[in-house]
Amino acid sequence: MKAWLLSKITNLAGETAPLHWSDVPVPHPAEREVVIKVSCCGVCHTELDEIEGRTPPPAFPVIPGHQVIGVVHETGARANRFRKGDRVGVAWIYSACGQCEYCLAGTENLCPDFRATGRDHHGGYAEYLAIDEKFAYSIPAVFSDAEAAPLLCAGAIGYRSLKLAGLSDGDTLGLTGFGASGHLVLKLARHLYPKSAIDVFARSAEEQEFARGLGARWAGAAGDTPPYQANAIIDTTPVWATITQALLQLKPGGRLVINAIRKESGDQDALLALRYQDHLWMEKEIKSVANITRADVEEFLAIAASIPIRPEIEIYPFEKANEALTDLKHKHVRGAKVLVL
Repeated sequence: MKAWLLSKITNLAGETAPLHWSDVPVPHPAEREVVIKVSCCGVCHTELDEIEGRTPPPAFPVIPGHQVIGVVHETGARANRFRKGDRVGVAWIYSACGQCEYCLAGTENLCPDFRATGRDHHGGYAEYLAIDEKFAYSIPAVFSDAEAAPLLCAGAIGYRSLKLAGLSDGDTLGLTGFGASGHLVLKLARHLYPKSAIDVFARSAEEQEFARGLGARWAGAAGDTPPYQANAIIDTTPVWATITQALLQLKPGGRLVINAIRKESGDQDALLALRYQDHLWMEKEIKSVANITRADVEEFLAIAASIPIRPEIEIYPFEKANEALTDLKHKHVRGAKVLVL
């Protein structure tokens, strides 16, 4: 089968082709696995983190991609959850041990043996993918393949972030960053908290206009001051500067939820500007998001289908995976990018 392989850490500031096009064997399913014929795969900022070395080292060479949609092509001898031809998806959580204190408590995202799709095991930048059937998901019929792909990570991690924000209907929510995850959080929050106002901090006038078009009360740059402080702010950016800026915009007792799996180190000095009196006093909280659970994905897909939430998507042919990644690195983003086979 054809696949895109990542073989080393690369600085994307000067590299335009971090992945190489390869022929690799089609996977065969273990007893409880399914092999999925991939139709599309979302492009996520976490792929940039893998390529540039900000996550734990991938299992080189590895096929990246963790927002995967396809149909069941083959099932293992003891796999019975899906049938051949069923449409399914795969998310960032490839596996967890199922036995540790975290897995038993429903927080398998914290499992010490957590394995990530497209980092610790081959992912969806390929024609086929094998995975334990417990970590595959039925895809609601209301979504096209390309619409469903970003829901598996950008949507699911946004859903987990919103749960951790502890928002009540009528509270003010802030969003820093307005890419794939940010725009889905806004759509979800408007449905779950119809009385809440949502303010957006985005880097470009285009993104700010996009946010207002989706129902944001106010949209401005990260350093701007909105008319009202927020009860909770969800940060979806890859940078540090937004952390200190967002803390200034929280009400007393407010919570900042950081849903980026890694931060870039280029502006790490921004943390040196953190002042207890201004940023953290008055019982403000900072909460990080670590990965996602299967329940996050299943719950979010059901909610997204009932609304329905349709992500803004930009489609790239499968052959242009490197172009999609470099565009994500260097250009402004409107919605989510999806590779289509």
